[in-house]
Amino acid sequence: MAAAVNGTSSPSITFYTNRGCPWAQRAQITLKELKLPYEEVTIDLNTPREDWYLKINPRGLVPSINFTGGGVHDEILTESAVVSQFLADVNPSHLTQPDHIKGAQAALFRARVAFFVDSFFSKVNTGFYPLLKAESQEEKDKLVHDTVEAIKKEIEPLLKDANPFFGGSSKLTMAEVLTAPFVQRYLSFSQAGLLPESLKQGLESLPNFSKWANEVVKQDSVQFGFDEQKIIEGMRNRIAKLKAQAK
Repeated sequence: MAAAVNGTSSPSITFYTNRGCPWAQRAQITLKELKLPYEEVTIDLNTPREDWYLKINPRGLVPSINFTGGGVHDEILTESAVVSQFLADVNPSHLTQPDHIKGAQAALFRARVAFFVDSFFSKVNTGFYPLLKAESQEEKDKLVHDTVEAIKKEIEPLLKDANPFFGGSSKLTMAEVLTAPFVQRYLSFSQAGLLPESLKQGLESLPNFSKWANEVVKQDSVQFGFDEQKIIEGMRNRIAKLKAQAK
């Protein structure tokens, strides 16, 4: 029998995903943190999507979920942030309101999380794929410098009270859920040589960010399904193809 969630039986969730996709991993982390049972269906992202899946998600992207529970029946939700936030809203937990946050501070906490996530993706992560595709040392050096400086300016101050997670939380929050797959790849890819080693050195020079990031990537929900070598090789092949097409 499914475990109880909010005083009722757990919902029925079919989770359409691909474990190599960082966007789908956001929803995976949410499901694991909330301890929700689900059926996992893998979507091959290297082939044209089959008609049955395009009926579920016409964009052909992952993640998607089919959700039944709490008065909702066979509802399809798509897009990683939407899926993750929906699951977190339906199942209130440490993800949206850590134990030490009370009253009106909870709304302020959620606003701070939203600002953190927006800052990460609008100011920092825009350089992720350009860094992977960069060929000249000059271009790599500039992109590394720009990325480290963006984190130093935009993200480092927002982590001043991380303990060890965002806002002083002892457990993951939505700030980590929505950024962890990319933080994980920054650290993993720089270690593997897909990203310049100087990026790893630059990130280690930021005390708040480095302490937070290293704690985030150790969590079971973040590690779950992350086949590091397979993902590294997949990205290596993808970048090689993109570079060949550009010539």
